[in-house]
Amino acid sequence: MGKNFLSILFLAALLAACKEKAKERTDVPLAVADSAAAKPAEVSTGNKIVPDTAAIEQQLIAAGLVEIASADSSISVDLKYSSCDNFLFADMYGDLEKCYLQPDVALKLKKAQELLKEKYPYYSLIVFDGVRPRSIQARMWDTIAVPAYERSKYVSNPQNGSLHNFGAAVDLSIIDENGILLDMGTPYDFFGELAYPREEQRMIREGRLTHKQLFNREILREAMQAAGFTGITTEWWHFNSCSRNEAVLKYKIVE
Repeated sequence: MGKNFLSILFLAALLAACKEKAKERTDVPLAVADSAAAKPAEVSTGNKIVPDTAAIEQQLIAAGLVEIASADSSISVDLKYSSCDNFLFADMYGDLEKCYLQPDVALKLKKAQELLKEKYPYYSLIVFDGVRPRSIQARMWDTIAVPAYERSKYVSNPQNGSLHNFGAAVDLSIIDENGILLDMGTPYDFFGELAYPREEQRMIREGRLTHKQLFNREILREAMQAAGFTGITTEWWHFNSCSRNEAVLKYKIVE
């Protein structure tokens, strides 16, 4: 059996897996197959266009960002946009497995990990996304299969730039000693009020969120806030290291 045939079988299996994953999620729109967005660095592999991981990493390092593992190798990384296990059901980062942040943001994250382990030694942070080049965010923006005026519900408009584009925001959760995610009530990238911190008390009253799930979220928030991060009202997993105005003064957007 030839290598090309095996490659075709692998790609077909990957596509099928993405479609099955899409069926499991009803809170997000399906991605458009072909995007007209500004494209990040990419290479052609046969008939498949994939992000150029080496070029992306070089870009991040040249921008002065650091890999999380250089600050604390005990923090786990599972970049959701390096797979189809995300709200777009599409791979945006290619083979990128390392997560990058601004140096001072990485140190804050290290502090959050230390604080978490002081209280819960068997727990550990797991990062889903860190810096996100604006070119990739532009592709995400153009890939969402909803009208443009509704896209900001799912991803920040790349023209404005987000704290992810500066490397000053991080998406994350907690795993236990067996590497199993704590139950936060929703998966990462769930778009609906069940994921909104501002609606948690109502979700508890309505029985849609359990006290254990809320407690798990509070463990994450406690560690992150004590380390200097702030959460947002609509995503339990997202934390900012600073305000956007501060980011503009301190950093440059990673294009």
